[in-house]
Amino acid sequence: MKRYNSLDNYFKNNFGEKIYKVSLDGGFTCPNRDGTLSSKGCIFCSESGSGDFAGNRRKSIKDQIDDQLKLIEKKFPNGKVVAYFQNFTNTYGKVEYLEKIYNEALSHPRVMGLAIATRPDCLQDDIIKLLSKINKEHFLWVELGLQTINEEVAKIINRQYPLSTYVEATKKLNKENIKFVTHIIIGLPYEKEKDPLNTAIFSEKCGTWGVKIHLLHIIKNTRLEEFYNRNEIKIQKKEEYVKKTVKILENLSYNIVIHRLTGDGNRETLLAPLWSLNKRDVLNSIEKELKSQNIFQGDGCKKWE
Repeated sequence: MKRYNSLDNYFKNNFGEKIYKVSLDGGFTCPNRDGTLSSKGCIFCSESGSGDFAGNRRKSIKDQIDDQLKLIEKKFPNGKVVAYFQNFTNTYGKVEYLEKIYNEALSHPRVMGLAIATRPDCLQDDIIKLLSKINKEHFLWVELGLQTINEEVAKIINRQYPLSTYVEATKKLNKENIKFVTHIIIGLPYEKEKDPLNTAIFSEKCGTWGVKIHLLHIIKNTRLEEFYNRNEIKIQKKEEYVKKTVKILENLSYNIVIHRLTGDGNRETLLAPLWSLNKRDVLNSIEKELKSQNIFQGDGCKKWE
């Protein structure tokens, strides 16, 4: 038994089986890249829109799903999957196009639901209406890239929306009973020690169904690389990251689903921290720290209720 409520645990408890995600490219861009808000993007975002392992956007959604299934067919030859629209902003388009590609994914015989990564400022009413319709008929969650509640740090990373926009988006999603996952990054430039923890607690108070905890990766050809080259950013040590992650788990209620505890770095583009390339070691270190401190997810959440 894990000491935290993992996504794998959630699937097994609610569907009685293991379910994988297949990452897709819906052909989107982002208002933070196309000049609507900015042309620079968030400083940490890779050239692929933080979807380095997603499908090929030149292919149809169905073909992308088939391609992704081939990659996991040895360990997962059968069974259902969640179609994950991952990179860039996957509600940033006309609602007719969104409906088309979402339905194409849902029509695949092995797809049991959708996961849609987006920005809180790209959830207009017509899109919420579409998501609500899907949610009533299929399994669905929406992912929101909050990263931090520290408004000054949000400006530094060029997030290009205020915290109030996240809050309004969560109200819309909660009203329609649409599950949402909040992304949190540990190690952002100039963040305060408790920023990641405070961000996690805030997201729970806003009704988040799940969280994704990311380590800040410094990727080649990002604006963050410029900070790195000027020695303007502190590189997290593994021990620091583990302790901050464990503190978040301790202070999140056990019903919050933990979708991720660390990121997947691309060996070809990752500059730092290189210890993150050994994902299994990072996860084992988190498990070890939880065990040594006898901590289970939610043990400390009474402190802020």
